[in-house]
Amino acid sequence: MGDQKETLRKISTTLALKNEEIQNFICCLKQGLENLESNSSRVQEDLESEFSSLYAVLDEQKESMVTSIKRERASRIYELQSQLTACTKALESSEELLELANQALCSSETDGFNQAAKEIKDSVTMAPAFRLSLKAKVSDNMSHMMVDFNQERRTLQALKFLPVPGTPQILVSECRVCDNTVTVMWELPEYDDKIEHYTLEYRRTNHEGPPRAREDHPWMVVEDIRQTEHTLTGLRFETQYITFRVKACNKAVAGEFSEPVNLETHAFNFKLDAASAHQNLRVEDQSVEWDSSGGKVQDIRKDKNRTNSPMHSPARTTMSPKKLPTARGGRDRFTAESYTVLADTAIDAGQQYWEVWFDRESKALAVGVALRSMGRFDQLGKTAASWCLHLNNWLQQSFTAKHNNKARTLDCPVPDRIGVFCAYEEGVLSFYNARTKQLLHTFRTKFPQPVVPAFMVWNGSFTVQMGLQVPTMVQSGQKRNSATSSSSASLG
Repeated sequence: MGDQKETLRKISTTLALKNEEIQNFICCLKQGLENLESNSSRVQEDLESEFSSLYAVLDEQKESMVTSIKRERASRIYELQSQLTACTKALESSEELLELANQALCSSETDGFNQAAKEIKDSVTMAPAFRLSLKAKVSDNMSHMMVDFNQERRTLQALKFLPVPGTPQILVSECRVCDNTVTVMWELPEYDDKIEHYTLEYRRTNHEGPPRAREDHPWMVVEDIRQTEHTLTGLRFETQYITFRVKACNKAVAGEFSEPVNLETHAFNFKLDAASAHQNLRVEDQSVEWDSSGGKVQDIRKDKNRTNSPMHSPARTTMSPKKLPTARGGRDRFTAESYTVLADTAIDAGQQYWEVWFDRESKALAVGVALRSMGRFDQLGKTAASWCLHLNNWLQQSFTAKHNNKARTLDCPVPDRIGVFCAYEEGVLSFYNARTKQLLHTFRTKFPQPVVPAFMVWNGSFTVQMGLQVPTMVQSGQKRNSATSSSSASLG
């Protein structure tokens, strides 16, 4: 019966997964129907808009050409009418002279004839009829303003939908994930000189498989990419993967998105455990600020919920991996002069990196790691359960590496950002200037238990930057300096 239950359990699990896949696919289909409706309406509106624009251009061109014809006609009419008026007047003058000449020829008086003939001769010499050009100044032919629309008609008849660009393919083997940047590379199935740019979309996810219809993170869009690769910078790797997809765009239309691919974005993520924090520390998300009035406020409700059972004390448990109980309140929170707060995630394997940005005017500040079992009165670096860099600005400044109540002064400028590198199996804890990646100090030890990031601040503040990969420069530096004088065996 046990085997049958196990078989049925596997069947149930398989069915549940298949049901989830079908539900996701149904959501995709429904979304596809909605997109189809909106996209078809959009392209139809775009087409009508383009034709309206074309009509407007034709109307404008027509109006311009009609105006040109009217102007040409008016100009020629003016020239011909002017010439016609001049010829009419010349003809009238010529007819008058002809009448005088006929009258003179019919006259019988010799003296009168000679005088009339002389006057007519002089008038004819000056007559407009003999100065006129009997050729029209302008032609009545308007054929030069005819338009041949055959080519345009053929162009319009050949009008068709713009070819859709091919679907790009992301080259997973060429993509790079390092130093909190991601470089994505892709190619088209065949060369297309009509492509003007690409659009890249990405979103964070914790799912390795195909994208799900419902994701916690929205798609982020990067437009107008002119090359077949793009590098995203300034990222925080808060999830296990980032999903990418890309599409090609020509002048008027975009192609289909590529098949989404997931690139693994391993990084160390944690939160500050506010329940472990000293009452004078105000914890907000990834920031901590000293609050001098915090210790004066007594939380009566916490007193009522206290228990003497060690089973309720997360300080006595070390869950593996990573997330630890956060209820370190009451008797287990740090107190007295241990102005400390721990992270909620343990390091029990691998190489991890995080950074701390702090106010250098803080009176005291410490950054490092500690065992979860570190006592509530213990101060960072003063017990065997913690390792840290300690900055003291009280009276005079000191910058030291501390462990087990032993200190080593660091001969280097105090940075405003400290990077912390922990290689658990190798027993390496290194501190860096987070801006320059200069090595400040390295502890070499063997951690007896999983450790958690630990912080202390007095009269100051700091902010933790998590979701960071181990920088390439740090990895290279660790290889080069694995056996150099920067190690501190006496403090490890």
